[in-house]
Amino acid sequence: MTEVLSKINAPNDVKAVPEDRLPRLAAEIRKEILTTVSRNGGHLASNLGAVELTIALHRFLTFPEDKLVWDVGHQCYAHKLLTGRREQFATLRRKDGLSGFPKVSESVCDSFDTGHSSTSLSVAAGLAKARDLQGGSEKIVAVIGDGSLSGGMAYEALNNIGRFHTNVIVILNDNEMSISRNVGGLANYLGHLRMSQRYLNLKDNVERKLAKTNIGEVLAKGIRKTKDSIRQIMIPGDFFEELGLTYFGPVDGHSIADITMALQAASKVRGGVLIHVTTKKGKGYSFAEESPSRFHGIAPFRLVTGQVRRPSEESSYTEVFGQTCVELGDERENVVFVTAAMAGGTGLSEVSRKYPGRFFDVGIAEEHAVTFAAGMAAGGMVPVVAIYSTFLQRAYDQLLEDVCLNRQHVILAIDRAGLVADDGETHQGVYDIGFLSQMPGMTVMAPANGVELSQMLRAAVDWDGPAAIRYPKGTQDCSLMTCAPIRLGRCSELTRGSRVAVSFLGPYESTARKVAEALAADGITPTIANARFAVPFDAEWIRGLAENHELLVTIEEGCASGGYGEAVASWCQREGIPLRVLVIAAPKEFFAHASRDELLEYCGLTAEAIVKRIRGLL
Repeated sequence: MTEVLSKINAPNDVKAVPEDRLPRLAAEIRKEILTTVSRNGGHLASNLGAVELTIALHRFLTFPEDKLVWDVGHQCYAHKLLTGRREQFATLRRKDGLSGFPKVSESVCDSFDTGHSSTSLSVAAGLAKARDLQGGSEKIVAVIGDGSLSGGMAYEALNNIGRFHTNVIVILNDNEMSISRNVGGLANYLGHLRMSQRYLNLKDNVERKLAKTNIGEVLAKGIRKTKDSIRQIMIPGDFFEELGLTYFGPVDGHSIADITMALQAASKVRGGVLIHVTTKKGKGYSFAEESPSRFHGIAPFRLVTGQVRRPSEESSYTEVFGQTCVELGDERENVVFVTAAMAGGTGLSEVSRKYPGRFFDVGIAEEHAVTFAAGMAAGGMVPVVAIYSTFLQRAYDQLLEDVCLNRQHVILAIDRAGLVADDGETHQGVYDIGFLSQMPGMTVMAPANGVELSQMLRAAVDWDGPAAIRYPKGTQDCSLMTCAPIRLGRCSELTRGSRVAVSFLGPYESTARKVAEALAADGITPTIANARFAVPFDAEWIRGLAENHELLVTIEEGCASGGYGEAVASWCQREGIPLRVLVIAAPKEFFAHASRDELLEYCGLTAEAIVKRIRGLL
């Protein structure tokens, strides 16, 4: 029973909760999050760790006037519960339900749509400057985790916040996963001392009075120099102070009173303030506390055991990739492995344990990961860079300039390519074919199954130059585990027919065969081929189709604009190939959260939808 949470039905209702009832509210929020995520899946550990912080922020801020920017946004569940969305919370990550991330169209209390890391400080700086220019007075607060602080964009923003001298409060949520830990009681004492209004007033008064005396400036400089020397030894926030921000902390991120005191003190400071709070990922749920990485983003699970509800005996593409990397590590001493804070998510955990000297987790810094790999390739190594499709977008320039322009032998393992269920617009991996295909010298592949993924990875290691292998989240179709030898730029023809040819890119063999079965009822025996390569595609095979085919159907789980099918259609037109090309792909738009089946149906990537379009043309 939610005695306290049930009374929060609108933004700012939490302000009326008595202080002695706040621990009860935190417990009820955790229970609501656990119950919903165990049923729907979602980001658990980060949300459990940010409950008290969120309560304190909501008692400090007034919504929607004040602006709260969540970095990434995978810790916003408590925020949703406290802003009038409690009744809809059971629909989290379901089609037409609440998003798992902040969403402006969902609530006026969400100030910015987020989903990728290291962006909150730039957004907050922009909001603050817009406020200043328009004469506003609203508070601007950004919450960023220690992991997100490893992204270079965060430091660019910190540098500007300090230089702009605008009022912004930055909450550094340190769950001891990346940056320095709490340095002990002395740091806590100094943090509380520096947060007290008495300290702030004393500091201002002393400097102001000294400035009025003849020797005041000399004394002030001496005091500052002495203070800075002591601060460098004793206070962990000196780095932020040097950037122009006032540093408070460390603060116990599970003490609403301590966080509230820090926020109140920060509101009295002119300019940027950074409050360093320490929290525990998975707080309140033992399984998540012990294994925060496993419970970062998790499928529906059983609360009593912490085990996923629908374990699959089939291996996933990610697992196949990870096992192949282990084998390559055994066989080739010049192969190295790079990821951006996603060792577990990309399947490289075993590699990190077995070959720690050849495994590099660079943190949430995809741009650096790619150029770092280019440098290793220039030095004679063969780097395999494993990054989710949606996050690889951040390294476009590095791929173009540092990898392709320099013709470096870098292999991209692009996980979560294609339509991704539940996480919504910010996590869809449908754009990689389009932007990678435009890069001179880049080879782009998509396996039909796990065996083909393994063989493509081995082939890419043996070839020279940049190569990308894109594969989806989830399990593979074990009934179709065949793989003809991989030849650069050549498709694999599975059946030969006439009139209609179907060329699929990625795990669509089963769909293509269902299309063929349906067309057989119309007296058509189509040719089916596994395209394998988006770039370079098999032009020789396509040219040969013109002899006895009138329609070529291309199937890909990527954006139609700039994709494989569009490239084939354009080439056929330029070369005068008498083939009509029907492109089956995702439309150029952002896709909201929904199940994978619902997304496939919406994009027309089901066998039934494809057959209907073919019949319409014929």
